[in-house]
Amino acid sequence: MSVLVILVVLAAVTLAFSFILRVLALKGLQCSRSFSVPAAHEGDTAEVIEVVRNDRPLLVPWLRLESRISSHLHFGRQENLGVSGEMYHRSLFMLMPYQQITRRHKVRLAKRGAYDIGNATLTAGDLLGFACATMEQRGSVPILVYPRLLDPAEMPAPFYRLLGDSIVPRQLLQDPFLVNGIRPYQFRDNVRDIHWAATARTGELQVRTHDFTAQTRLMVVVNAQLTYHQWGSLMEYEQGPVEYAISMAATLCSQVLASGLPCGFAANMPQDENDYCTVMPPMAGSAREEELFAAMAHLRVKFIKNFHEFLDELMGMNGVDFLLITAYTCPEIEERIEELRLRGNTVHVHMLDKEVAA
Repeated sequence: MSVLVILVVLAAVTLAFSFILRVLALKGLQCSRSFSVPAAHEGDTAEVIEVVRNDRPLLVPWLRLESRISSHLHFGRQENLGVSGEMYHRSLFMLMPYQQITRRHKVRLAKRGAYDIGNATLTAGDLLGFACATMEQRGSVPILVYPRLLDPAEMPAPFYRLLGDSIVPRQLLQDPFLVNGIRPYQFRDNVRDIHWAATARTGELQVRTHDFTAQTRLMVVVNAQLTYHQWGSLMEYEQGPVEYAISMAATLCSQVLASGLPCGFAANMPQDENDYCTVMPPMAGSAREEELFAAMAHLRVKFIKNFHEFLDELMGMNGVDFLLITAYTCPEIEERIEELRLRGNTVHVHMLDKEVAA
């Protein structure tokens, strides 16, 4: 009889605990995720930090935190972690009263892009499966994956030759702050250069002479089309050459900006869900590299305009060094290149190998 009483009491306690879990298991439970860095380059490794906190005097036998992730975020295998088909990320916890658990998961950033793993499903229950409570948690846990920066050995030799040509000063301009002497006034001299003290001293007009300084503004332009007659977007397995071109552009922009020179980027591709091409005029500054990398991370490999039509959007620029990275050329592109040159620009074309893989 006593055994039966014990069993009845155990069953009653179990059912009562299951009911409590069903109602209270997820109430007041604090779960958060974050990346160890806000941005990194393709191929780098980051950490996903999970923090689960139980502020109540209630045992949670098991808690599953599950979310869908991109197949381009490669999680490492470890205890209490499961990744199904590299698409679903699951973490399993057991929480004692007033316990906080922090876990760090290594993740390799396999492809350029903008990712978010903020949305998750929380499921809690008892060991016997009598109780199960589920809750959707929505939030934003973003990370930007910048293009991979190429090593010198990975860069085509002609590309470095073009790099040298592009950043060698060619456009020599008078710098009003660099005065190297005084001479008599000549026809077409600027009135603002007249040196009045010297003029009064000599009795005839004298003007300041200036040293020359260089102004180089590099604009890297990437073509998302592999052929003139390409129609629609490239399949993911076809995007290798374009991804490689984006990496080349990122590497070049990084080197030019490190030299203190202005640099810009353009592509006949949109960012995220936009429906217009990307154009970022040449600028310098400490924040410019991050701006360019962020824009490249958001690029979708989808051309909005044919490349020769896209070049028409750049005709308003002058005094710019253009480097066009494209897998093909055609008479229409050649016409635009000639027009860019007539507007006072220099234009180099780097032919992209269609067979290259990013």
